[in-house]
Amino acid sequence: MRVCLASTSPARLMLLRQAGIEPLTMAPDVDEDEVIRAVETAQARTLSPDEHVLLLARRKAADVAARVARDDPAFDGLVIGGDSMFELAGEILGKPYTAENATARWHAMRGKTGVLHSGHSVFRVVPGLEPREAHAVAYASVTFADDVADAEIAAYVATGEPLHVAGAFTIDSLGAAFITRIEGDPSTVVGMSLPTLRRLARELGVEWTSLWRVL
Repeated sequence: MRVCLASTSPARLMLLRQAGIEPLTMAPDVDEDEVIRAVETAQARTLSPDEHVLLLARRKAADVAARVARDDPAFDGLVIGGDSMFELAGEILGKPYTAENATARWHAMRGKTGVLHSGHSVFRVVPGLEPREAHAVAYASVTFADDVADAEIAAYVATGEPLHVAGAFTIDSLGAAFITRIEGDPSTVVGMSLPTLRRLARELGVEWTSLWRVL
């Protein structure tokens, strides 16, 4: 059973590899900002965090699933897509992109608890058949240490690690030392919830163990 990860995220790739899966990777051709803008404009409202991450996860997985089915007619397996957002005190925090934004976020986050929303979309691709999809949102709450010094924040931001991850933090690398508690599935915070992916695969008739590579 083959697996294609609709993402070039090193964290998501590492997570699947640690779970015994060696996926192909393919970058989805999706303008995330435009997708959200178009839907919010059409519906005249702001999407909730769950709607936001699920919409993007589904669009990214659908794009890659269609390309895989078209370009590799023999592909028989799963295409997995995901998207994440961090919510703190009702504010949605995506990727900060700049050092200034990341620094401001860490000053606001220390000593507080936020919720990571993670959208998942899985497509079952079978030669000669229309792809079928299952999707879900997973959650995990994250509490940050209240004694993180300004100098520690500056040093962390200077590494560049928090600039391109949702919420400006990681739990599987340098940011882990500044997090005191996680409630929920830790893999959700890394990038994808493995228990959620297992459940979605089963909904599509695929047992998780069939995705393991030979160790």
